[in-house]
Amino acid sequence: MSTNTTTRDHRWLILAILGIAQLMVVLDATVVNVALPSAQHALGFSDDSRQWIVTAYALAFGSLLLLGGKLSDLFGRKWTFIIGLGGFAIASAAGGAAQSFMMLAVARALQGAFGALLAPAALSLLTTTFTDPAERNRAFGIYGAIAGSGASVGLLLGGVLTEYLSWRYCMFVNLAFALVAIAGGLVLLAHHVHEERPRIDVPGAATITLGLFALVYGFSHAQTTSWGDAMTLAFLAAGVVLLGVFVAIERRVAEPLLPLRVVTDRNRGASFAAMLLAAVAMFGVFLFLTYYLQQSRGYSPVTTGLAFLPMTGLVMIVAVVATTQLLDRIGPRVLVAVGMLCGAGGMLLLAQIGLHSSYVGGILPGLLLMAVGLGLIFATAMNMATLDVQDDDSGVASATVNACQQVGGALGTALLSTLAASATTSYLHGRVPTAQLVAQAPIHGYAVAFYVAAAIFAAGAIVTGMLYRPGVPEVDPAAEPVLVGG
Repeated sequence: MSTNTTTRDHRWLILAILGIAQLMVVLDATVVNVALPSAQHALGFSDDSRQWIVTAYALAFGSLLLLGGKLSDLFGRKWTFIIGLGGFAIASAAGGAAQSFMMLAVARALQGAFGALLAPAALSLLTTTFTDPAERNRAFGIYGAIAGSGASVGLLLGGVLTEYLSWRYCMFVNLAFALVAIAGGLVLLAHHVHEERPRIDVPGAATITLGLFALVYGFSHAQTTSWGDAMTLAFLAAGVVLLGVFVAIERRVAEPLLPLRVVTDRNRGASFAAMLLAAVAMFGVFLFLTYYLQQSRGYSPVTTGLAFLPMTGLVMIVAVVATTQLLDRIGPRVLVAVGMLCGAGGMLLLAQIGLHSSYVGGILPGLLLMAVGLGLIFATAMNMATLDVQDDDSGVASATVNACQQVGGALGTALLSTLAASATTSYLHGRVPTAQLVAQAPIHGYAVAFYVAAAIFAAGAIVTGMLYRPGVPEVDPAAEPVLVGG
C-alpha cells in the first residue's frame, strides 16, 4: 500500500496521536501550577525560586520553537516528532524524581526544549495529513479545541494528581501520554525527507533563539522585580534588537530559517497576531482565577480544576463548530474578531468578582463567554496560519504560531502579575490593614488584571479585524501540501 493511501486510511488515528502530543505540551504549561506549593514544601526552595519552575519551561519552549520547526522540515517530521516525544518523556521522568530545586528546574527546561521540537512537527503533520478542505476544517477544529482548553485541563489534572497521589505525578503522567503517542507515531506515520536538504540558517537560528530567550526572560524578570529594573530593560531591549537583526538576516540569506513570505501573508500574519494577543490575555484567567478560587474562596485543588471544566467543554464544542460550520461561510475576520470581543466580555464579567461571589452567578458566566471566544480564536487562527503554506514551510509556519502562543503566555503572565501586584499594594497603601481589607486587596488586584486583559482582547478585535482579508478564504489547489504523512 502506498504512503499516501496508508496515511489517508489512518488520518483520524493520526489526528488522535497528534492531539495527545499537543495536549501533553499545552497542559504542561499549567499542570505544575497547582502542584507548586507541594513541590516547594518537599524540595525546600524559596518563593522567589518557585516561579522559575514555570518560567524554565516557557523560556526553553518559546526560544527554541522556530529552530524546532526548521529541523522538522529538514530531517523529516516523523522522527523529529518521535524524538521530541522521547526527550519530553525522559525530562518528565527526571522532573518527577527530582531531589532538588535545580534538578526540577533543569528538567522543566528540557521539557520545554523537546516540546519545541515536537509541537511544530505535530502541527505540520496535521497540515500535511489533512488536505481535503472539509476534513481539514474538522481536524483543525479538534486540534484548536485542544490548544484552547489544554491549560484548564492541566489545572484539573494537576489538582487531582496532587491531592490524591503526589506532586511528582504531575510530571510522571507525561510518560503515559508520550508512550502512547510514540507507539502510534511509529506505526502510523511515514518518514519523508526532502531530496534536497538545505543548510540550516545558523545566524538566523542564533539571533531568533537568543532574541526570544531575552524577551521571555525579560518578561519573567519583570514579574519578580519591576518593569523599570535595569536587567529587565536590558533583556527586553536586547530581545527587540536581536529580533530586528533576525529580520534583516532573513531578508538577505539564501535559505532563511523563517522565509518572510510565511509572515507577510495577510491571513497568516493576522493569525499569528491573534494567537499572540489571545495568549497574553487568556493567562489572566488561569493564573488569577486559580489564586482567587483557592486563596480567597478556599477551594481545594481538585475543586478548582473542576471549576474550569465547563469552560473546557465549551471551548471544544465552539472550536469544532467554528471550523466545520462557520469558517467556510463567514470567514476568519468575523470569527476571530467576534472571539476577541467575547474574550473581552468574559474578562469584564470576571472583573466584577468580590469576596463572596458565587460560582454560578459570579464566575461561570465569564468563563463560558471566554470559552466561546477562545474556541473561535484558537481553532480559526491555527487553521489559517498553516493554510496554503508551501510544504517546505509548514514546519516553520507551525512553529511560528506555537511561538506566538508561548511568548504571549510569558508576556501575559509577567505583565498581568506585575499590574495585579502593584494594584494590590496601592489598595492597601495608607489604610488600616483590617482582616476584611487584607482579604479584599488581592481581589482588587485580580480585577485590575482582568480589566487590562479585556482591553487586550478588544485591541485584538481591532488588529485582526484590520489584518484579515474579508470573506471566505480561497484554497489554492496548486499550493496544497503534498500528502506525505511524515
